[in-house]
Amino acid sequence: MTEWWKSAVIYQVYPRSFQDTNGDGIGDLKGIERRLDDLKALGIDAIWISPIFPSPMADFGYDVADYCDVDPRFGTLADFDALLAAAHARDIKLLLDLVPNHTSDQHPWFKESRSAQDDPRRDWYIWRDAKPDGSPPNNWISDFGGSAWEWDQATGQYYYHAFLKEQPDLNWRNPAVRSAMLNVLRFWFERGIDGFRIDVLWHMVKHVDLPDNPVNTEWQPGEPDYTRVHQLHSTDQPEVHDIAAEMRALADEFGARVLIGEIYLPVPRLVGYYGTAEQPGVHLPFNFQLIGAEWNARSLAGMIADYEGALPPGGWPNWVLGNHDRPRIATRVGPEQARIAMMLLLLLRGTPTLYYGDEIGMEDGAIPPGLVQDPREIRDPGIGLGRDPVRTPMAWDAGANAGFSTADPWLPLHPDWLARNVEVQRGDPASMWRLTQKLLFLRHEHPALKLGDYHPVDAGGDLLAWERRLEHDRLLVVLNLGDRPQPFAIPEWAEDFTILASARGGQDPALLAPNEGYVLG
Repeated sequence: MTEWWKSAVIYQVYPRSFQDTNGDGIGDLKGIERRLDDLKALGIDAIWISPIFPSPMADFGYDVADYCDVDPRFGTLADFDALLAAAHARDIKLLLDLVPNHTSDQHPWFKESRSAQDDPRRDWYIWRDAKPDGSPPNNWISDFGGSAWEWDQATGQYYYHAFLKEQPDLNWRNPAVRSAMLNVLRFWFERGIDGFRIDVLWHMVKHVDLPDNPVNTEWQPGEPDYTRVHQLHSTDQPEVHDIAAEMRALADEFGARVLIGEIYLPVPRLVGYYGTAEQPGVHLPFNFQLIGAEWNARSLAGMIADYEGALPPGGWPNWVLGNHDRPRIATRVGPEQARIAMMLLLLLRGTPTLYYGDEIGMEDGAIPPGLVQDPREIRDPGIGLGRDPVRTPMAWDAGANAGFSTADPWLPLHPDWLARNVEVQRGDPASMWRLTQKLLFLRHEHPALKLGDYHPVDAGGDLLAWERRLEHDRLLVVLNLGDRPQPFAIPEWAEDFTILASARGGQDPALLAPNEGYVLG
């Protein structure tokens, strides 16, 4: 039987921004449950929820203080169980966001670890002496800027943090850490979840000797601070694949479960996280190429071909257009091309992940300086690293606060929420929401779109075209990524096909209008 996640469309929920039910301006688990019917109507198959664990919120949940409970801001374990049952009743899978690279500095493990150099949990984290001059042990830089080492006056050593100082990295070379974290996975699998998205998987093991990272001689002022060095020794170490394999073996004990790895690496290194036939890794190493892709047809065609060619035997592709860390697709390519991007995401071979709000074409929000929440923007301001603009609340209707909350939202709404919301777009046949729904309907209706092969089709200029085929089910997709009309020579085998969907309601796939796309079958 084919694994469910191969034919699924995954929908990322950023819980703070999805739906508030208790009037505090922050989304919660009951809010996600309230919106399940909306998501079912859209046509998604699975939900991935960004972290909901107890946390001081130094990095909005990616600093975990307890892996086996729910933060009161989001609800309770009972609320989670109710959400899980409600999702499963609608045949929607539920994935959680696991943050195994680091904990909060308020986690009991770290409190014990920093209590004394001889504490039994000292080696659960990465502690080192200062250099003779008192400086940090090496030149590693936090992804949030500044040294990745924090001096602890009480115990006279530095501890390592790849992100905020409030997020100390676990020492995954310690077998006790591995055992404790695998028990976390087991806890949630036994509760009934369908899988995990694993945060910063490629960060989880560091070079055993902690040598300096090579200096980036091409770094320029105004670029992110962490890029002043190449993260050669602080990420993507060979031993990380053993950890992925352990997690995979545990997931496989529970049957139809999926592991998705967050990995920002070039494709040749990314595909290594699938593992091998003897030691399989994560099911889906996230493929983020579309997030940073040069948006033109020829570049995308080459990128797709290279990725398809790099997949190992049995490796299933996946695609991502946006997430809680990167600019929204409608901001990057414009609202018209965002429709083409949605067709690209949902019609390529593989498992797509759809970021909340992209189905209504949300753009990055404008965050006044006094309302900035993101510690990354606060620490390294003005160079485009801030993530608040892509985390603004979901707009459900044209009522107060867009139907998100009865209180002022934790971040301001996107400026055109009165017109760009789910209720308005569900009633408009030409809307982005309705296009997304149509594409998802086609995925459910056509085996070729769920599991079929990908075959590029000759197209020039700004056109990108491909075939999806599974046995007798055969479809043709052609997209115009440009702002000028483009002729297209329909292949002989598709001359009798009819239009199943179009980006802008066009009727002539032989001459694509600007920003137009077709699915023919």
